[in-house]
Amino acid sequence: MPDADAQTSEAEMAGMVDSTGADRTVNNVMRHAYRVLSDEEKDEMQAVKDLGLKFHELLGVIGNSREISLAKTKIEEAVMWAVKHITA
Repeated sequence: MPDADAQTSEAEMAGMVDSTGADRTVNNVMRHAYRVLSDEEKDEMQAVKDLGLKFHELLGVIGNSREISLAKTKIEEAVMWAVKHITA
């Protein structure tokens, strides 16, 4: 299993940064200034994303339809807005 530094390096080489890390400010396009999140805010953001993913995955198990696709899109939107609230 690779160590955390190796994983971080691979992510950075791919142009990605950890969404809870202070380094997330390096790849912004529209938001020109980010503030450093508190540990509590990082935990809140991770919890929102984890719950959103769990719900998204559950819908994937129960089938495919236009309604499921719309529901998945709304979950993604809800997570986005919740994270925006936390990080604003």
